[in-house]
Amino acid sequence: MHVMRRLKSIASGRSSVSDPGGDSGTKRAKVDRQNASSSVERERKGKSGVEQLPKEMHEMKITDDCDDKELDATVVRGSGTEAGQIIAMTIGGKNGQPKQTVSYMAERVVGTGSFGVVFQAKCLETNEAVAIKKVLQDKRYKNRELQIIRALDHPNIVQLKHCFFSTTDKNELYLNLVLEYVSETIYRITKHYSRMNQHVPLIFVQLYTYQICRALAYLHGVIGVCHRDIKPQNILVNPHTHQLKLCDFGSAKMLVPGEPNISYICSRYYRAPELIFGATEYTTSIDMWSVGCVLAELLLGKPLFPGESGVDQLVEIVKVLGTPTREEVKCMNPNYTEFKFPQVKAHPWHKLFHKRMPPQAVDLVSRLIQYSPSLRYTALEACAHPFFDELRDPKIRLPNGCPLPPLFNFTSQELDGASCELLQRLIPEHVKLNHAQMA
Repeated sequence: MHVMRRLKSIASGRSSVSDPGGDSGTKRAKVDRQNASSSVERERKGKSGVEQLPKEMHEMKITDDCDDKELDATVVRGSGTEAGQIIAMTIGGKNGQPKQTVSYMAERVVGTGSFGVVFQAKCLETNEAVAIKKVLQDKRYKNRELQIIRALDHPNIVQLKHCFFSTTDKNELYLNLVLEYVSETIYRITKHYSRMNQHVPLIFVQLYTYQICRALAYLHGVIGVCHRDIKPQNILVNPHTHQLKLCDFGSAKMLVPGEPNISYICSRYYRAPELIFGATEYTTSIDMWSVGCVLAELLLGKPLFPGESGVDQLVEIVKVLGTPTREEVKCMNPNYTEFKFPQVKAHPWHKLFHKRMPPQAVDLVSRLIQYSPSLRYTALEACAHPFFDELRDPKIRLPNGCPLPPLFNFTSQELDGASCELLQRLIPEHVKLNHAQMA
């Protein structure tokens, strides 16, 4: 009933889309509350901690590999609740490789949520900073996140360095993923500029969005996996080079045609409408809807669809896209039959953004945020969009004068299946010339 009242109010003109220049403080607060949100598949709640390390690390035992076989365990040294704790593990020893000890000193908690906890640590042998994601493991199942992240090798996806299991006095089993550490996220960057009442510089919006799309082109096209939780908090950014890394594969899954999937997935603000309509046979296009939401948020400085609940999320979408047609609802979920919505007109995209917004930026948003999943751009198509043409200019530099991070070092796998026309738009002339000279 609530959703019907809201939609009727919008249809009658009593409610309208927010002014893009308006105050975003209230809606931004909702994002803060969502920071630790995640999917129903990771429903176990973790307690929030800021600088303390998790209590479960006290007298934690480590196994030095992630195979099913039992291995000799070593004991973690330190109290387990303070910065300075040492985690020592032995790696190697297989296929003729020599064994070596790797030690990590825990420093501080950098993220908590229903998945568990992420803390920053330092490798004592190399002085390298790492992030260790600690997740409660169900002994009955293999960890899907581990299986997926082990298969990933891409410059825009966070790298897995090591993994190990740990146990507590309560005989709880934890999986620990040792990942490369990247200090910033798109969430924090957007929030920083919003606090200063400034827009994120357009060059950064282009860089970040392009790299998200490139990461997803690899994930969808090469690995065959859907991330299912694309949001600003899960997109890491190196503040010096502005290279981007996609992280958190706790909701990721290989989607098999004909096999049902859970529809209550993806953080609310970035959840594709077919999921709200209860679709279980969706595609990787749900990730592309999320990318459109992230791009719009970078441009606006606030979430595009800040729904207060799952149902309210649909109201926010309808306020912008208008009421979906019967055909669009059928495209999202053929099994959804309760089509009784008041008619709401679509809000013109160009009126949603400020007048100086480049039309190519607005066009890309409109091609990603569409009701019909099959009409949304694929990740590789998005990479070739004119909004990113400036990145293909050999003279372009970061605002500090440094070169851009690597953007066009595609592997043959990444480009496999792309049409000649798409390749022509995707790869800059100066890159083609370099390849020809090397050949």
